[in-house]
Formats: sequence, structure tokens, C-alpha cells
Amino acid sequence: MLPALLEAEAAQLASSGLVRAAREATERATKLAGALDRARAEIGTQALELSAALSKADRLNCELSRLNETLEQRVADELRERMEVEEALRQAQKMEAIGQLTGGVAHDFNNLLTVIMGSLDSIRRQLDDPAKELNMARLRRLQSMAFQSAERASTLTSRLLAFARRKPLKPEPVDVNRLATGLTDLLQRTLGERISLEPVSTPGLWLAKADPAELESALVNVAINARDAMPNGGKLTIETANVWLDEQYVRALTEPVPPGQYVMLAVADTGHGMDRQTLDRVFEPFFTTKGVDKGTGLGLSQVYGFVRQSGGHVRIYSEPGAGTTIKLYLPREVDPLAKASQPRPEIAPDVGSETILVVEDHDGLREFSTSVLRELGYQVLEAPEGGQALELLKTRQDVQLLFTDVVLPGLNGRQLADEALRVRPDLKVLFTTGYTRNAIVHNGRLDHGVDLISKPFTFAALAAKVRQVLDR
Repeated sequence: MLPALLEAEAAQLASSGLVRAAREATERATKLAGALDRARAEIGTQALELSAALSKADRLNCELSRLNETLEQRVADELRERMEVEEALRQAQKMEAIGQLTGGVAHDFNNLLTVIMGSLDSIRRQLDDPAKELNMARLRRLQSMAFQSAERASTLTSRLLAFARRKPLKPEPVDVNRLATGLTDLLQRTLGERISLEPVSTPGLWLAKADPAELESALVNVAINARDAMPNGGKLTIETANVWLDEQYVRALTEPVPPGQYVMLAVADTGHGMDRQTLDRVFEPFFTTKGVDKGTGLGLSQVYGFVRQSGGHVRIYSEPGAGTTIKLYLPREVDPLAKASQPRPEIAPDVGSETILVVEDHDGLREFSTSVLRELGYQVLEAPEGGQALELLKTRQDVQLLFTDVVLPGLNGRQLADEALRVRPDLKVLFTTGYTRNAIVHNGRLDHGVDLISKPFTFAALAAKVRQVLDR
């Protein structure tokens, strides 16, 4: 009986445990189902939010695509507008510079032409009045005034060509120490007694590659500017040195030059100096801080143009009250066998008996040139253009010198010379020109072996140059 009761009780207990376990499992299942329902609801909400975000992203992507499609065009339009504004500004600045240049040229030339024309007119009136006795002293004074003004006009055009880097240069190996020393007396007379001159030469100075005559002119121009900056006296120091311009230095320049070795010529004064505004304009043509009729404003612009055309570089340092230093950097002569050019002795005008063919299309110039040469005793033939000159050369074997303008109708002077030398290889040639770019000058330098006398030239200059070419 007892085992049966125990089994019944055990069965009852097992049944109760199963019921509790079932109940607990049901409760857990119910909770899990609720959690799953909530998770499904949350996932659904997040899915809706994600779908909305994706739709918004699609809209943004579409808008961005449309923006990208027009961005290149908008950038191009903006760049074009900016370039148009910059070009308009450059054109305005160019016209302002041209206006300043032409105004300066007109002012100076009108002054000079007034003196020339007035003097010649006075001479003419005296010569045309038979009732008056000629006042030779007055005639000579008027002639001198006209000639001096013409010389100043010639200097003016020469400086303009130098500034524009259009002046024919004949670079040679130059000993800058010797050149500066040779100008000491001239510079001291130019500076006057109240300014002391101190040359400082560097031993072992390299040879420079430059046109010695133009370098002398540049040094004199710088010295004159320094003199005018020291009205109460002072000191001018001329110093030379071997320098190396590295890549970092030349990259920073407005007009870069090749890095490498240069010969430096520095001119320092103890004058009143310049402020920043003046320094920014100091190389502009016709810019000057001097009083009226105290300077043309072309001296430093000529220096700058010459040095740049020579392949060099100019640097200027100045502060108010602290003086000014101008440094000219000239390319070093790279030929190890090169020798410094020697100063050319002055050739006195001399008579001659050779036959010269003058080719010039300007009637007045041709008449002047032929009259000078005939006065010197030469036999002179003349032609107004190249074709006629060639025919003369074929029939006149006694012509020893061809004196020709570069700019001619038909054959230019260089083409005429080339044709003439094929016919007469022994013929000597002398060119003349007021301005030329490509016939006998390339890269700003006179072609090798070319003899040139630039217009305007005087009786003495033509006589000396012709004799020099014939005697070579």
C-alpha cells in the first residue's frame, strides 16, 4: 500500500513540476513573441526611415549630378570673365605706358626740333638777305645750336632703342676692371670736385660678354644719376666681383636669367636715396624725379634694356637717406681662349681714292653720303635700290666697297650683299640703318663679321668707318 502512495505522490509532484515548467516556458515564449513583434515593428520603422533616407540621397545625387554637369561650364565662364578683366587691365596699363612714352618722346623731340628748325631758319634768312653783311659769329653759333640739338636727338633715339632692346649689340670679351679704370678720368670730370670716386677692382675678375661701347655708356649713365643724387657732394664707389646666381635666386626674378656665373659691376653712391614708390618706377622710360629740363628719364631705362639684351640682370638697392647701389650682372665669357677686346684707337678722317658704291633709297641721305665720300677723294657710284646696284657691280670691277642701307625696296641690304659677294668675293661691305630687326641683327646681336654704322652719322664718323673697313 505504501509504495503505491509514494508513487502517486511522486507522480503528483512530477505533474506539478511539469505544469510550472510549461507555464514558465509559455511565459518565456510569450515574452519572446512580444520582443519579436516589437523588433519587427522597429525594423519596419527603420526600414521606412532608411527608405526615406535613400530617396533623399537619390534626390541629392541627382542634384549633385546636375551641379557637376554645369560646374565645368561655370568655372570656364568665371575664368573667361576674369581673364577678360585682367586683359582689359593689362591693355589699360599698356596704353598708359605708351601714352607716357609717346608724350615723353614728343616733348623732348619738339624741344630739339624747335632749336634745329629755328636755327636753320635764322641761317637761311641771313643767307637770303643780300643787303645784310653776314655775321659769321652768329651763323656759327646758330649752326652749333642746331648740331648740338641734333646730337641730343640722336642720343634720345639711341636710348629708346636700348630700352626697347632693339639696339644692335656687338658683344665681345670685356675686362670690366680695365674698362672701369679707363673711364676714371671721364667719370671724375663728370662727377665734379665735390664727389670723390673710389674704384674697387677684384683680382682675377672673369671676362664679361658684352658690347664694350654700350657698357661704357651704361656706366656713365649710372654715374650721372648718382651725381645728381649727391648735390652737396659725396662718394661714388665702383666695384667689380665674380658672382654665382643660383636657381633659387633667378626663379624669384621678374625677368629670370639662366643660373650660373656672372661678372658684377656695382655702382654705389651716398646720395639721398629713393623710396619704394620711386624704386618701382625707376627703370620706366621718361620717369624722372629731377626738375624740368634736368634729365630725360631715359638713362636708367637704357641701362636696364642694354643689360637685359646682353643676357644679364640689374638689381637696385636704395633707401631714403641711405644712398643707392645699382648692380649690373653681365654674362661671363665662357670661351677659355678668349682675350679681352682692346680699346680701338680713334681713326682720323682721311682721304681715299678707292671706288665706293652707295646704295640708299632716301634721296637726301644718298646725296649726303655721296657728297661726304667725294669730298674725301673717293670715286663714288650710287644706286637707289638693290637690282640696279647688282648691275653696276657686274660692270664695274673696280668697286672696292659696297655701302648699303639695310632697308631697301626689293632686295634688302643683306640680300644685296649676299648676291654681290657671290659675284665679287673680295668685295668689302659696310651696312647702315636707323633700325632693323632680322636682316643683320639676330637675338639683339649684330651678326658675326658684319660692319655697321648706325644712322644718324656725321661726316667724321662716316669717314672714319669707311677708312677702317677699307684698311682692314
